[in-house]
Amino acid sequence: MPLSRRDFVHRSAITGAGIALAGAVDVLATAPGALASDAQGHGGHGEDGHGHGDELGYGPLTSDPAGLLALPAGFSYRVVTRTGTTTLDSGETTPSNHDGTAAFAGSRGATLLVNNHEIGGPLAKAAHPVPHAAELVYDPAAAGGCTVVEVPQHWRGDEGGRGKGHADAVSEWVGIAGTSTNCAGGATPWGTWLTCEETEDRAGQNGMTKDHGYVFEVDPHDRHANRHPEPIKALGRYAHEAVVVDPKRGHMYLTEDAAGPNGLLYRWTPPHGFHHGRGRLATLGDTDGVLQAFRCFDARGHFVDDLSRATVIGTRYGVDWVDVPDRDARTTSVRKQFTEGQVTRARKLEGMWWADGGTYVVSSFARAESPVQHDGAVWFYDPVRRTITLKVLLGVNTAPEKDGPFDGPDNITVSPYGGLIIAEDGEGVQHLFGALDDGRTYPLARNELNIGSAEEPEYSEFTGVTFSPDGDTLFANIQTPGIMVAITGPWRRQRAGR
Repeated sequence: MPLSRRDFVHRSAITGAGIALAGAVDVLATAPGALASDAQGHGGHGEDGHGHGDELGYGPLTSDPAGLLALPAGFSYRVVTRTGTTTLDSGETTPSNHDGTAAFAGSRGATLLVNNHEIGGPLAKAAHPVPHAAELVYDPAAAGGCTVVEVPQHWRGDEGGRGKGHADAVSEWVGIAGTSTNCAGGATPWGTWLTCEETEDRAGQNGMTKDHGYVFEVDPHDRHANRHPEPIKALGRYAHEAVVVDPKRGHMYLTEDAAGPNGLLYRWTPPHGFHHGRGRLATLGDTDGVLQAFRCFDARGHFVDDLSRATVIGTRYGVDWVDVPDRDARTTSVRKQFTEGQVTRARKLEGMWWADGGTYVVSSFARAESPVQHDGAVWFYDPVRRTITLKVLLGVNTAPEKDGPFDGPDNITVSPYGGLIIAEDGEGVQHLFGALDDGRTYPLARNELNIGSAEEPEYSEFTGVTFSPDGDTLFANIQTPGIMVAITGPWRRQRAGR
């Protein structure tokens, strides 16, 4: 039964759980980049503001002699693909701009990774586009798409230490081409990948010959299934970021990274009698199912206009869903079709991951375009209770050029060892870092590849963070120039300090 606003207010009044005070604004102000402490007082922040207490994380990061990836002692990495160095099975160079990635179990213990390439604009202007393989092209003018990377089990287990190069045993081929600005996406319960276009370009704009801003399905196991790609128009046309599937109810949740106005969180409800599975999404009509945007209200039943209003870890809102008038945005962008007060917005709604019976949702750094500034938040939507709860809140990082505070969360995954692993897309220094639900964070990796200058260093964002199906290897990308790495080491359970 749907949770009504009246039900939520009544329940909150009885349980006192409408806004669970799990921290304080002054904690964020004094520890930028750290999580607020939890309600039991186990904030656990060390002197550096990151809570690097006993048995938390894997220790300090040590610099890489190869100048690529700083890791804790005992950890190592191998380069899986690198733009301009590694090649596809067909001979072309690995495409650039690595982004969202998911890992699937392949044959004989191999891992199959579907890797988005966030390349926008026309094919003719792209230095390292996704090659236009026969029968795998949507728009012949577009440069983006996905590749599929097969990593044998023995290759991941080989000794080699930091920075050992790409092995011939690794294969890479085109999954889909001729799409644009393939940013995040999401894995499905039936073993396919949904790649999302973060653009609203129409045919005739930016060199495109077809409309863009859609979701496409890519099957890493069946190359034949990827022929003649068509968008899943039922999921709408807007600046898509990520998507997850509720394996029990069949709903799909989608994020939008856009501003002017800020983007929305969407839910797609399948039509009556529809059952998910391989090839099933391709049978949907353009307007099948119901696409809706979320609308939040607090414990007193008051409408919440923007998620940045929440400044305390544990803040919980009730959620309603509002129908999208024109999901294909023929004349007006979807997020602009709602009047003030109809829907809740959030800045840079990015990565998502389904776990724990719901979906974790990232709202990255919020600046002047948001009611309250912050440097990143992670929320958890519970589809049974119809509530969304603030789990991670990063204070404004006033010194992004220094190694310490975290900011700008983007892609995320739930770790088999507890908590979240988050890829940074902020300013200055870029990390992979872990976050536990008791208010503690820890560093896992730091990008040391300077693509700027000695006087003005610049470090690309991390993307595509995902564990191998057996949990032994963490794969992640450095977006520019486009590098996928496989990280291994002495993983251990990260326990919340309750």
